[in-house]
Amino acid sequence: MNALLWICRGFVLIFLLAFAASNMEVVSIRLPLGSVSWQVSLIIVILCSFAVGALLGVLALLGTVFNLRKEVSRLSANEKTKEAKTDCG
Repeated sequence: MNALLWICRGFVLIFLLAFAASNMEVVSIRLPLGSVSWQVSLIIVILCSFAVGALLGVLALLGTVFNLRKEVSRLSANEKTKEAKTDCG
């Protein structure tokens, strides 16, 4: 199973390297608020867009994660009080 995982990782790495090599064209990035223009590689734009999207996805889930942790703590404390009551009586 471990070897299969490494083989899959190798295929993903090869795919990403091929993807990066095929997107080496230089593109112009213009910001809408000014006359600033940057010349960068297309793969940099794609990877930055992916990173920003992943970061926004993580930030969107933070509220849910904190609410679930609070619920687990509440239920754990509730379970401990139930166990204490059954031990005493």
